[in-house]
Amino acid sequence: MIKAVFFDGDQTLWDFEVLMRRSLTATLTQLKALRPGIRTEDLDIESVVADREAVAKELRGTEANLERIRLAAFSRTLSRLGLPDDDLAGQLNAYYLLHRFDNVELFPEVVDALTVLSRSYVLGLLSNGNGYPERSGLGGTFASVVFSQDHGVEKPDRRLFDVAAAEVGCDPDEVVMVGDSLPNDVSGAQNAGWRAIWLNRDGRDRPDEYTPDAEISHLMKLPKTLRALQLVPSTSAARP
Repeated sequence: MIKAVFFDGDQTLWDFEVLMRRSLTATLTQLKALRPGIRTEDLDIESVVADREAVAKELRGTEANLERIRLAAFSRTLSRLGLPDDDLAGQLNAYYLLHRFDNVELFPEVVDALTVLSRSYVLGLLSNGNGYPERSGLGGTFASVVFSQDHGVEKPDRRLFDVAAAEVGCDPDEVVMVGDSLPNDVSGAQNAGWRAIWLNRDGRDRPDEYTPDAEISHLMKLPKTLRALQLVPSTSAARP
């Protein structure tokens, strides 16, 4: 019997790409104000995003959390601009975080879907990000909020799923994960003995190596999908 449903945050409940780029734009404006002589031709959103992605790739598999990755990314951007300054990188990181959740854009159906689901299931948030529900108007919605940075491991590591299941007092086969990432949300959950629903808003092709228990394009399809899963015995088994 399914008792709890956990959600990913970024690109599942809210549009992380929009939030990130909006906050980075504000942060770059702040940098120009702090350093008026900066080379603006090298200061654009795409190059800063590329710096962040490069740093994240280099630190993947280490114990670095998002805070360290962001800070290292700003340091790299400043070095690329000929302004190596760790203190300034820290200021930019703080400014970015201050504005990241300004005008959060939840996907349109999120509030209605969570309201309906909360009548039948315990709800949780399980994220590699740090989008606190209170900042997005979802305070009080989740019985459990589990962030990877608080536990030293990231999805798809099954230990994070074990923590989440324990927090809501459920066995693995009583929990379902809903998220947009096939490796992190679907495989991660299934390896921990959970069931997993892939949120595929954009109609992406699914590689053959991934077999979610269900696929949806819209969160309002969850109630019907979960009822159908209740009728099917779980085939997921926790893997060592």
